[in-house]
Amino acid sequence: MSLDSKAEFSKWRAFFWPIYRWELKKFLSMLGMFFLIALNYNVLRTFKDSMVVTAPQAGAEAIPFIKVWAILPSALLLTYIFTRLTNRFHREKVFYVMMSIFLAFFFVFAFVLYPLRDVLHPNQFADQLQSILPQGFKGFIAIFRNWTFTLFYVMSELWSTAIMSVLFWGFANEVTSVSEAKRYYGLLMIGANSASIFAGQMSYYLSTLPFIPSIPYGSSKWEQSICFMTCIVLAIGVVTIAIFRSLNNYLAISGEKTNQEAKKAEKIKLSLRKNFAYLAKSKYLICIALIVLTYNVAINLIEVVWKNQINALYPDSSDFQAYMGQVTTQIGIVATLASIFVVGNVMRCFSWTTNAMIPVVTMFVTGAGFFIFVMFQNSPIMSPLAALVGLTPAALGLMLGSMQNVFARSCKYTFFDATKEIAFIPLSDESKLKGKAAIDGIGSRLGKSGGSVIHQSLLLFCSTVAASTPYVAAIFIAISLIWMLAVISLGKKFDQLTAKNETLDVKEPEPALETPVFTKN
Repeated sequence: MSLDSKAEFSKWRAFFWPIYRWELKKFLSMLGMFFLIALNYNVLRTFKDSMVVTAPQAGAEAIPFIKVWAILPSALLLTYIFTRLTNRFHREKVFYVMMSIFLAFFFVFAFVLYPLRDVLHPNQFADQLQSILPQGFKGFIAIFRNWTFTLFYVMSELWSTAIMSVLFWGFANEVTSVSEAKRYYGLLMIGANSASIFAGQMSYYLSTLPFIPSIPYGSSKWEQSICFMTCIVLAIGVVTIAIFRSLNNYLAISGEKTNQEAKKAEKIKLSLRKNFAYLAKSKYLICIALIVLTYNVAINLIEVVWKNQINALYPDSSDFQAYMGQVTTQIGIVATLASIFVVGNVMRCFSWTTNAMIPVVTMFVTGAGFFIFVMFQNSPIMSPLAALVGLTPAALGLMLGSMQNVFARSCKYTFFDATKEIAFIPLSDESKLKGKAAIDGIGSRLGKSGGSVIHQSLLLFCSTVAASTPYVAAIFIAISLIWMLAVISLGKKFDQLTAKNETLDVKEPEPALETPVFTKN
């Protein structure tokens, strides 16, 4: 380390680039990994929505059923696999194995499952079910009818949980201190958010490419775009693995090991039961879990209604994909600008609680405005209001929903992700690993599944998304208020720990231990 390691940055450098030169190898490798992982996440996110919502006999009604009956069990299985791998191998090998699982699936989907979809999909049996069951079961039948698309949706959704949240952020939190995180994480968000811009434009470009007869894949431009997308995802995945390998070699050579390796601690054994026992024993971890849970419930409640509107105006798969690509680009632009000019300085100048309240307030204000318009878009006053901006009420409602998604997602990719990850840092190594595995591995899925259960229940009684919207809006407001209370409670505990330079160590549940143990760093 250089002699000027403790030197203060100049005003402009502190604003734009608060990184010391001896940190460049470590930081740039982390930035490159996060950019590529986020690029794949955003590409997969736009394609999975387009594939499922525009599938035969499907629609936005299929999404709540997928998240409950497909994603939640898959998340439990994936978390079990992760815990078993972590108990047996070190984190570097776990990363390689998990990445290989995902990349192998996307290869098989594009070159085996998708080309054979007409043979593999049980359309005749699904038609029989549709004639017997009520209309409210349309979404449930759709996930069975188009089961290969459902599987693609599940793996695309789990990419963010397994690769981004658990693997990348788990690694980043191990090799980063609180002081480094305040300088690193804002810049890392810039990399991830700029990936949204590239992903959005890439998705739009792939969906608007004309059909190329010379390519021996597919019979339409949409089918060929699936092939191009898969090749890009696979290439990005391989490059990500190479960067991760290089970074681990650098940390080993430089002596800057992860906390576990540096302390040569006893290997931490994971199990699903013990992970959730950790959550039950610690109010601190419960608050983090509650924040993750309520965010995912809230965003899921809004997005099903919004995607239903997109499908009504853009029923074609390529058109739906092109629109989602443009929205993803706008999210990236807003989030990147916020990361450059706002997030870093706000995080350094204001408390954790203030930063963590920004996403929930943004979600509440924009979400409430969107629901109000959707519920009253057929009233006589809405047509003249929409005409003022040259749109129909349906088009104006879609625009407001898209704006809501842009601002809410931008806050998620900046303030929400950064504050959530910083909240893990004061934990001990064991508490951090077990708590993060439970919260990011299962908590986020439970949140999305919780929102989907709400939609499912309402669809069974109301039949359509539009008819259930007023009830969804009321539940959304209640969830947002719980989110705010969780932020305030966690902020008090976080400030207490960091002010005293303490580490929170949540011990195994035992009769003799009734309270968490705090140790000085």
